[in-house]
Amino acid sequence: LYDLYTKTINVEPTPDLEIEKLRVDLLKTHREIEIQDLGAKSKHFSLGKRKISEVAETSLSNIRFSSLYHRLAEYAQAKTIVELGTSFGLNTLYLAKTKNVRVYTFEGSATIAEVAEDTFRFAGAKNIELIKGNIDSTLYSTLSRIPKVDFAFIDANHQYTATKKYFEELLMKVHHKSLMVIDDIHASPGMDKAWKEICEHTLVHTSLELYRCGILFFDPSLTKQHGVLQFNVLH
Repeated sequence: LYDLYTKTINVEPTPDLEIEKLRVDLLKTHREIEIQDLGAKSKHFSLGKRKISEVAETSLSNIRFSSLYHRLAEYAQAKTIVELGTSFGLNTLYLAKTKNVRVYTFEGSATIAEVAEDTFRFAGAKNIELIKGNIDSTLYSTLSRIPKVDFAFIDANHQYTATKKYFEELLMKVHHKSLMVIDDIHASPGMDKAWKEICEHTLVHTSLELYRCGILFFDPSLTKQHGVLQFNVLH
């Protein structure tokens, strides 16, 4: 894990200039979209009509985290990636940079998914499948046609029950070399509780915390441990 930290986690980000141009474009897009309520209000933006630029400003991961997720997927040698919470698709594009990978990304908001589709089209991404609709309903059926999941990223419906449900469903498809990343692990008491319980699961052999996200390892050759690591975020 020392090599993972020094060579993969706590290193300077490598921005993808084409993806970052799309970030700038989103931050300059003032067209309004309707944000739907799927049962859990986002911590990032309120419901109703919002400008794309406002949503992008508050909901998109910064470059350092987007780059980190890509490096972790590379470390896992991921061929199949599941992302819960597409947003406008920038993290998805970073994950899709992994060699010979297929990304299944889930977005509950139809209007946000439409923006993500535009983002993928502008980027020319051909290895991304966007699954629209309430993730509580779409995840299980989609996983039933995926043999295994090498890398999973959970950044959707930041509530205790939903987070535990997503973890349990993904658990059926992970293997010893899989990695799972959960974002916003301390965003609320419910998320904090879910994270602590997930770390104690018998199939989780090592768990790491980095500022706002947590990383789970399922390799039984690892000693059962939990660590909190420094991650020098940009902001």
